[in-house]
Amino acid sequence: MKLLQKMLVAFALLGTCLTTHAEKADQDKPIILEAEKVSVNDVQQVYELDGEVLLIKGSILITGAKGNIKVDPEGYEYVDVQGNPESTASFRQRREGPANEFMQGRGKTVTYNAKTELLTLTGDANLKRLHNMQMLDQLHGWKIDYDDVQQRYQVSPPANAKAEDLPLARAILSPRRKATLEK
Repeated sequence: MKLLQKMLVAFALLGTCLTTHAEKADQDKPIILEAEKVSVNDVQQVYELDGEVLLIKGSILITGAKGNIKVDPEGYEYVDVQGNPESTASFRQRREGPANEFMQGRGKTVTYNAKTELLTLTGDANLKRLHNMQMLDQLHGWKIDYDDVQQRYQVSPPANAKAEDLPLARAILSPRRKATLEK
């Protein structure tokens, strides 16, 4: 179990090396929703989506089989999208800073909190940082939390994981150039 704890700490520390942030312009963009079925409760600001879900907000693109979106009184969205047995849910967002840099992830469930800028991918989760469509960093595990504000990753095993099944997390992290870190 100590090995797992060391790995989680290492992933969290390595994730702090990123210097780019999500596009701030995304916060002011309208949400575009597409699905086979959309249910809107405008009073409570709750949206239920079912079938071929597509959510677009600025550079953020989330897909899945069904989803739920709640908007708080300040206008921040809380998104929860699930995949189905045939396909996973996905997340993609352009990064602010270097041109053509994206965060892209998949999992059985994608959860995004626009207020805290916390992305959680659960269930055979995979998260990549891409530059010009080339992978720079890649994480894989049962659950991946990505905190965009703090620039930290955390990869966690399932709660019921057995010691003999560990480690269940993997990271491939590209070296950072000094010029990139100073931007």
